[in-house]
Amino acid sequence: MKHNLIKKHNWIKCHIMTGVKTNIITAVEVNEGYSSDSQQFIPLVKMTSENGFNISEVSADLAYSSRDNLTKVREVGGIPFIPFKRNAVKSSVGSIAWKKMYHYFMLNREDFMAHYHKRSNVESTFFMLKAKFSDMLKSKTKTAQINELLLKVLCHNIVVVNNETNQSF
Repeated sequence: MKHNLIKKHNWIKCHIMTGVKTNIITAVEVNEGYSSDSQQFIPLVKMTSENGFNISEVSADLAYSSRDNLTKVREVGGIPFIPFKRNAVKSSVGSIAWKKMYHYFMLNREDFMAHYHKRSNVESTFFMLKAKFSDMLKSKTKTAQINELLLKVLCHNIVVVNNETNQSF
């Protein structure tokens, strides 16, 4: 303030796909803090599927509501439980997944929302990460920050697998 210095904080954003029962992170995308959420969805679904995880359902919030995203979940064998925006229309424009889920959303809202609320598990996973490893990054350069964040995700997965293994015995 005294010397008219303006401090600018660049930040990065972490998008994850996580298991509902295990909270293991199956895919992660790290990018600029101001990037669009919806564009990260398809790579996360694709990465999870290619890494051998069985996708039966995917719950995501309104930011991920698009015909392409719903179609991608159906392509990998899952059912997309992504609510529709208020201005959404039933017109599928070539997306069978959009049409089916739109009607399911409109006609069976209570059941749809029961599946959708599993989405809160991603918030639990982020809480677990922040509780164990803090929400601050110590690194100064962007590359180092990304590596630090990815290491936190790796350590989280190791802890989750270790806890699951110890509970099995």
